[in-house]
Amino acid sequence: MKAIKLLTNWVQTVFRSSKRIRNVPHQLLSIKRCLAISASTLLLLSAANVAAEQQEQFADHTIFHNFNGYTFTGEPGNNARLLSFSVMVVADGKIVETGTNSLIEQYAGAQQIDLLGRTVIPGLIDAHGHISSLGENLTLVDVRGTTSRTQAVAAVANYADKHQSQEWIVGRGWNQELWPDRRFPTRQDLDEVINDRPVWLVRVDAHAGWANSKALEMAGITDDTIDPPGGQIIRDSSGKATGVLIDTAMAMVQEALPVATDEELADINSKAFQHLLSLGITQVHDAGVDARRLQIFKDLAEAEELPLRVNAMIASSEPRLLELLEAGTFRSDNDMLQINSVKVYGDGALGSRGARLIEPYSDDAENTGLLINPEDRVRELFTVTHNHGFQINYHAIGDYTNRLALDEFQRLADSEHDYRHRIEHAQIVSMDDIPRFLALNIIPSMQPTHATSDMNMAEDRVGSERIAGAYAWREFLDQGSLIAAGSDFPVELANPFYGIHAAVTRQDRDNQPVEGWYPEQRMTLQEALRSFTLDAAYAGHLDNVTGSLETGKWADFIVLDQNPLRIKPEDLWRVRIEYTFVAGKEVYKRPI
Repeated sequence: MKAIKLLTNWVQTVFRSSKRIRNVPHQLLSIKRCLAISASTLLLLSAANVAAEQQEQFADHTIFHNFNGYTFTGEPGNNARLLSFSVMVVADGKIVETGTNSLIEQYAGAQQIDLLGRTVIPGLIDAHGHISSLGENLTLVDVRGTTSRTQAVAAVANYADKHQSQEWIVGRGWNQELWPDRRFPTRQDLDEVINDRPVWLVRVDAHAGWANSKALEMAGITDDTIDPPGGQIIRDSSGKATGVLIDTAMAMVQEALPVATDEELADINSKAFQHLLSLGITQVHDAGVDARRLQIFKDLAEAEELPLRVNAMIASSEPRLLELLEAGTFRSDNDMLQINSVKVYGDGALGSRGARLIEPYSDDAENTGLLINPEDRVRELFTVTHNHGFQINYHAIGDYTNRLALDEFQRLADSEHDYRHRIEHAQIVSMDDIPRFLALNIIPSMQPTHATSDMNMAEDRVGSERIAGAYAWREFLDQGSLIAAGSDFPVELANPFYGIHAAVTRQDRDNQPVEGWYPEQRMTLQEALRSFTLDAAYAGHLDNVTGSLETGKWADFIVLDQNPLRIKPEDLWRVRIEYTFVAGKEVYKRPI
């Protein structure tokens, strides 16, 4: 600006001087030339100044370009449209604009990041997971995928040998349905390799546990211990405790476990966060969080140290539940933490036959499953949660608990408040009850890989008629319901592309069965992607700021190694994450 002002003053002086030169044509000609040159210079300098100002104006912006971008836009649900773009402008962690290469010139001066032709989609949202449990699973004994009792026991023995100083040997992931005889294990199986230290292994679905004799002793469990309400101590034919505990009976051992220190919890959370970010997950709906962990999340959010967004559901079993409800809902200024819902526990799981069914199990004629909370307690929890303005997220696997929840939601029907109440899992639902979800505006929060993990035993449990309402994604979508998808990690592996693959193919990662398991219930690829992005954000009351890559929303996005819209459905589970960004900042880069 100073240079332009000086040049302007000089031109004005020259022009005034020219008026005094009347009879010197060649001098006038020179002055005219000088003026023309000076005017051109002035225009160039002015343009340069505008460019400089523009560069300064957009210096704090970042332009991501040279990519194939996809996002849903519009209202969540079936009316959302898929939009493509190749340039995205970000400032202060939020999206300024998306479009084409013309934006690069429009925002001259912005930092540019070339994404080298890769694919960009919104950060993926897991609408039902367990952060602390995942961290523990990454730290303790992991027996997921073991194909025999012997293999599981060997993994425990190997871990115990390497951790001689550990007071308890704790792990997770066993599934007797993957073993040749498909029967529950016993305490003697563990006693054979470890009898001087307590061992406690939680089943893959977290609704059963396997203890050795030392663990039972430390928990005070004997052959005469009475089954707690909502739980069961599995016994052999002579009435002796076998070491397997179902649902609420698990608490007897879990209450005897050493309490994790703050440092241990911090390490557990850190491991979980980094693992999730490496999978492209930028937001988690953490299902069932106690007061201690809620405070840890709050402290991290206040210190701006939460690396991904957490929508924490308060556990209905939390002793301070009423106090937490009276404190009101919470949302951090940067939307990294939200607390506005309660996870209410309904029944157990199908694999351990704890899911509550209307009629007995097809493979266990004397058993209809368990209610973790009796019906009067469910009514009390629904009422107090609803009346405090919190969202109710009710765990329901069996058709009985799904109907119970729908009955309670109908009793509380309130068209004036946008609660977005949910049923978590909605796994076995009577065909008569599926339309009630839409009528009552209840969101089914479902986990696609549950279907492909359970397909080896689900029909055995419920029979050929009830299976029609099991994992019935197409039924819900066709009637206009919105599905919030997740994995229920660490029950299932957290990778969302495993869930997207399962949703689209109804196959496992070996692409079996060939035609898909009950393939008529498949989702389309767009429906599956939407259920892990915009629709999941809606289910968490965060669709106004996340779930899609649109102006004004947080720049939570991931860069993929291949385009899921251009590959075969059977290869969807192979998609890998190159980069993860939260609020425009790189939080994960795939190792070279």
